[in-house]
Amino acid sequence: MVIDLHTHSCFSDGSDTPTELARKAAEIGISTIALTDHDTSASHQEMAEACDHYGLDLIAGVEVSLKDHAVTRTSSSGDSTALSVHVLAYFIPTDEQHPFQIQLRELRTDRERRNRELVERLNELGFRALTLDYVVALADSVDSVGRPHFARAMFELHPEIVGERTDESWNRVFTDWLGSSGRAYIPKSEKTIEEFVAAGAPHGVVFSIAHPLVNYTTTSSEHEIATVMPGVLSSLRDRGVLGCEAYYGGTNEQTRRHMLQLTRDAGMIPTGGSDYHGTYKTDVLLGRGRSGDLHVPDEVLVALRNARG
Repeated sequence: MVIDLHTHSCFSDGSDTPTELARKAAEIGISTIALTDHDTSASHQEMAEACDHYGLDLIAGVEVSLKDHAVTRTSSSGDSTALSVHVLAYFIPTDEQHPFQIQLRELRTDRERRNRELVERLNELGFRALTLDYVVALADSVDSVGRPHFARAMFELHPEIVGERTDESWNRVFTDWLGSSGRAYIPKSEKTIEEFVAAGAPHGVVFSIAHPLVNYTTTSSEHEIATVMPGVLSSLRDRGVLGCEAYYGGTNEQTRRHMLQLTRDAGMIPTGGSDYHGTYKTDVLLGRGRSGDLHVPDEVLVALRNARG
């Protein structure tokens, strides 16, 4: 069996429609999949119908960016700010009136605000041909707009600034312009991990920290992992985050083994997935991750379902 609990569709920053994603998953032998688009479950209905057609087990999921006030970073100006981290949520309610969905709607409203400000910032930095309408057209809808769509627009409209699109230059756009240390970065909302756990956990939502080393370490060295992550995982577990993406598709087997042990030591569920984005991350294979050897064991599903209560 192949399991992938971290994927994205064109409803956020992936290139595949939910139907295309389900078809590809079936073709490579995936048995259980979670579609974890950013800030939205609008893709769930199409994905559910496609998974039913192809005989796949679907877990309703989402990925959200939240503040972790237990961990701070000092900026170049000397200010101390809460860390912004990505969190996966599984077995989410899809009723739009549910408190969890209201939290998601507020995140989307904040995303719209940031997108407008990002256009203004990029215009000021020389990307004068870039408009929000152009980016929305690339994403098909305003609710789906994400940083990959901005990156694509930057390459299409201003190659004289960002250069010809290659895997290297694509990654550099996020580092130099759109990422948290980039020149055009617009800060996200101040919604916290605790707020989302309070809205979802009483209703059976299970939370897992996504790509933990991307969130909490700077070098991802074995020494830093051993020094930093035990305290981080213990804190997350105490605040209701029951899982950690130990089987992350962006790390190698040795690092996954290390994170698996630390996750178990913390009394958490080791979840896993590829973080598939289609053509927006061409080096990431659905179900297999960046290294191609990702394997999420069946016991992960058993633990997740038991945690759901």
